[in-house]
Amino acid sequence: MTETIYNYDEVSDTLYISFAPSEDATGIELTPHILLRLNKNEQRAIGVTLMEYSILAQKTEIGPRSFPLTGLSDISNELQEIVLDVLQRPPVSDVILLSSYTPSMSEAIPIMLIQANQ
Repeated sequence: MTETIYNYDEVSDTLYISFAPSEDATGIELTPHILLRLNKNEQRAIGVTLMEYSILAQKTEIGPRSFPLTGLSDISNELQEIVLDVLQRPPVSDVILLSSYTPSMSEAIPIMLIQANQ
């Protein structure tokens, strides 16, 4: 695996993180501001795009911001499993922490937060 490349565009406040530059990928919208690029066949992350990065990485009075993975509801169950697996493994897990919000004992909503110390 190649070294992770971080490219921040100040004008658009977008952080592009590439794990495998120049590889073809499928984009999966995790939230309206977070895009995961992955190789579906190899079930491997190619990169992550964080739009409005300064807001995503901004801490609140009680800690880091978390975001529900609203985009998962728009993809198949099979692809959901692939995405959740990829999010839990390096190199993505070095940038994004995956957790869940549990409003009841029978429901778990996947959430994530950005590790802003990059």
